[in-house]
Amino acid sequence: MNARQNIYTGGALATLAIIVGLYAGGVFDYFGMQAHTERKMAALRSAPPDPVVSAASAPRPPNDLAGDPPRAELTAPAAAAGAGVAFRPPSEADLPAGEFGDVIRRGREIFIDTPRAAPAYVGNSLRCVSCHLDAGRLADSSPLWAAFVSYPAYRSKTKSVTTFQQRLQGCFEYSMNGRAPPLGAPELVALESYAYWLATGAPLNPKIAGRGYPTLALPAQRADFARGEKVYAQNCVLCHAADGAGQRTQDGTAVFPALWGSDSFNWGAGMGRISNAAAFIKANMPLGLPGTLSEQQAWDVALYMNSHERPQDPRYTGSVQGTRNDFHATDDSMYGREVAGKVLGASGAPKPFKPFKPSKESRP
Repeated sequence: MNARQNIYTGGALATLAIIVGLYAGGVFDYFGMQAHTERKMAALRSAPPDPVVSAASAPRPPNDLAGDPPRAELTAPAAAAGAGVAFRPPSEADLPAGEFGDVIRRGREIFIDTPRAAPAYVGNSLRCVSCHLDAGRLADSSPLWAAFVSYPAYRSKTKSVTTFQQRLQGCFEYSMNGRAPPLGAPELVALESYAYWLATGAPLNPKIAGRGYPTLALPAQRADFARGEKVYAQNCVLCHAADGAGQRTQDGTAVFPALWGSDSFNWGAGMGRISNAAAFIKANMPLGLPGTLSEQQAWDVALYMNSHERPQDPRYTGSVQGTRNDFHATDDSMYGREVAGKVLGASGAPKPFKPFKPSKESRP
């Protein structure tokens, strides 16, 4: 057994022991982690406010290459006035009755089971909840309620004012590697209704505590592929697999999403930015053990994750260099850079859209 195999085997065994305990604690309930959220919210409410993070201290790439959310919005919760207490969305037990309640429930269904509930617009097995944990409720996991109260907003990605429905369109096109539903489509109306309900009582504040992911300072050491590979083997491989393909149930549901490869988000998605991925990982991963990785480890494993091939950026201009110049001209993106003798993104034009087709069997 070579050194690399030893790393992966040791990491898998250590992680397996942790996973058994996490299953017992119920933190892998992707379809309703409300108890997990309640515990995190209680901790946030009892913790003293952190010092305000100045905008000048936050690392900023030359451009907002994906805007999921824009890098400037990755502010720590304490950066909002009166931060220290994150907003608490309503309980799912309080979902309203009637026709409006039915649409809200439809939105939640799409959010937690996207390929099956909106198959005409989804090109991979990822679900909204793959990145927005606890059905879009969890603070510091880019929660849906915080996004709702932050739009319309100007976005450097589109160089225009973007509405909430337009923002959702981008999620389908980039994160789901699919195609955007037309404005006013039932799927977008349902998702917007679900977000509206989750935001019940929230202030209209684009800097609301818990939005996006807490900002990470630039790492003490430049992010490193080899170190990231070790972090991945020790903390991520059991759930997301050595090849980054994740894990699905027998009916095709992505319990653990693909982090790279043909079934993952494409190069235009926000997670394709190293800083975005690092911030998400530090705040939320490993699942059930958020905050256990150091900031350096988060940066290293984010670089490792984004140093693999994935579907082409839908904005592809006809050449990798042209696409990098227009949309990825920053050290925050690995697109167009050479890794292990291969140029990332050199996969040709985007493949024609093909809806993801999960099994028709009912989910267990």
